[in-house]
Amino acid sequence: MLHVFHPTDFSPASDVAFVHALKLAVASAGSLTVFHYAGGDDDDSDPHGFPGVRDTLSRWGLLPPDSPREAVATTLGLRVRKVEVGGDDPTDAILSYIDRHPADLIVLATHQRNGMARWLYREVALPVARESQLPALFVPPDADGFVDPRTGEVRLHRVLMPIDRHPHPRPAIELLPALVGVLGAAPVGVELLHVGTTATIPRVQVPEGDAMTWTTQMAEGEPVEEILKAEVGRATDLLVLCTGGRRGFLDGLRGSTTEKIVRRARCPVLTVPADAAAGPEMEVSHEDHG
Repeated sequence: MLHVFHPTDFSPASDVAFVHALKLAVASAGSLTVFHYAGGDDDDSDPHGFPGVRDTLSRWGLLPPDSPREAVATTLGLRVRKVEVGGDDPTDAILSYIDRHPADLIVLATHQRNGMARWLYREVALPVARESQLPALFVPPDADGFVDPRTGEVRLHRVLMPIDRHPHPRPAIELLPALVGVLGAAPVGVELLHVGTTATIPRVQVPEGDAMTWTTQMAEGEPVEEILKAEVGRATDLLVLCTGGRRGFLDGLRGSTTEKIVRRARCPVLTVPADAAAGPEMEVSHEDHG
């Protein structure tokens, strides 16, 4: 069971992230919190704009049309909470909520480039992931991602995971099979990419099984450019980065590699803190299945 936390500003960019958050939550029979920050003079969002959980699940064929709210929990085992919070700063509001209501995974939209005065347009996504020390899935709005918004079908076939000695990629390697298992996405091909030499590549142990195949590739050059080049060249569905934790999140691989990749990647990016502990299960109350 996953407790998935999804901040939304009701923009089309957030809609792309929402379908990924919903898919992960329903596939794990877990819980989903959809969070909206309603503060500041530039908040021009629709107060009734929370994405429709039941409408989406019905479109995916998981619920009959016009199902009652309770069907989300009784039929699918999914618990949903929609929360609107004010305050002076969206990052503080999100972190304060997560501190009181622990989550296992944050799913955020990135690359708001439409010029609208949305609160997620500010530098919110990266600081939230850095300070919360939770695995975070960053979903760019200019790509479909690996969840089809019309059908809910998972299209996760190729994963690219850059690896280095610092931080060691073990946490990301251990988390990925669980994510693939939840989504039912097997078989998945995972490419471990090291930008460096045979003298600098870390030793890794990959899980055994038929659900995933693992290969290792080497590259030379500037890490950010080589990783992004490989992402496009391999038709990557998901990029996975192990980050350096609270002190080194933006310096995760080398320099500001993590930050630059999240900003420029064309596919979803999963960041896994090197020292993150597994999040506790979350009991969700005051449910809203709309």
